[in-house]
Amino acid sequence: MPAVPTIDIGPLLAPDDLRDRVQDVARAIDAACREVGFFTVVGHGVDPARRAHLDTLARAFFARPDDEKATVAMARAGRAWRGWFPVGGELTSGRPDRKEGLYFGAELGADDPRVQAGVPLHGANLFPAPVDEWRAAVLPYLAELTRVGQAVLRGMAVGLGLDADWFVRHLTTDPLVLFRIFHYPPGPAGAPGSDDADEWGVGEHTDYGLLTLLGQDDAGGLQVRTPDGWIDVAPVPDSFVCNLGDMLDRLTGGRYRSTAHRVRNTSGRDRLSFPFFFDPSWDARLDDLPLLGGADLGQPPAPAPASASASASAERWDGRDLQGITGTYGDYILTKVRHVFPDLAAE
Repeated sequence: MPAVPTIDIGPLLAPDDLRDRVQDVARAIDAACREVGFFTVVGHGVDPARRAHLDTLARAFFARPDDEKATVAMARAGRAWRGWFPVGGELTSGRPDRKEGLYFGAELGADDPRVQAGVPLHGANLFPAPVDEWRAAVLPYLAELTRVGQAVLRGMAVGLGLDADWFVRHLTTDPLVLFRIFHYPPGPAGAPGSDDADEWGVGEHTDYGLLTLLGQDDAGGLQVRTPDGWIDVAPVPDSFVCNLGDMLDRLTGGRYRSTAHRVRNTSGRDRLSFPFFFDPSWDARLDDLPLLGGADLGQPPAPAPASASASASAERWDGRDLQGITGTYGDYILTKVRHVFPDLAAE
């Protein structure tokens, strides 16, 4: 298997005449999730013009002075956690990132029960000007990526020996979706092989949810940690890089891997990335998946030894024991948000 394989998920989205290929796609996804935790998604059916338009809007926005961008600063969105943050305004492992960004999510009005109850990460978006153009670009894109996310999870479910609709019935009935546009200014080239944290747009980390669907421009800069060292994930036109978050690692008892990755922009020009985080419903319980193993996908996974959790924690970039995470997804994600934006969380 290539370090980061490319998988055509078309059969997961296609009419019934392609359903006989679903097993092949599920096998490929299952292997990628177990061996590297990353794969490139093609055959997703998203019109490339959608992301191209977002790219145009984003480059115009990030070229504005900071005081203009601050009209949609995250502090203005309150608990909804939407809007702009400046370079250095987001932390990874306590260190400021060399990037700025825009946060979006599901558009909820003031009459939504979750908004009225003050549930964090739920509310209205802060769209930059021209507002109508941004709204018309972002919201359909969120719907399209939600469709792709559910399809990828169908493939994972089959690969895990579950019913194809297991995730949407139990975890992603009302998924928490977060869409971000990140701008990485040109950074120092750094010495070959350098691991100086100050040179990185985003330092080593894993994502915290179920899965991420990342659109990236052609500047490159994304690296994934493998047993053989760090490798580059080359941009593939009109594709999405899918990587697993800590929740899939946790819910599968470590069968699926949330793999550490990082970003450094050495292209000499501005880099944009478009990560879409597809996560469990806010009130979903974080219980182990009922892994039964599929009869035609191999034997059920053997029970992990008692020392497996401690061993996995020692190998992680942060030393955390994911198997100790309990409660609801809402409880969990709030602890992560507080680490990323401590000042906003304090408010």
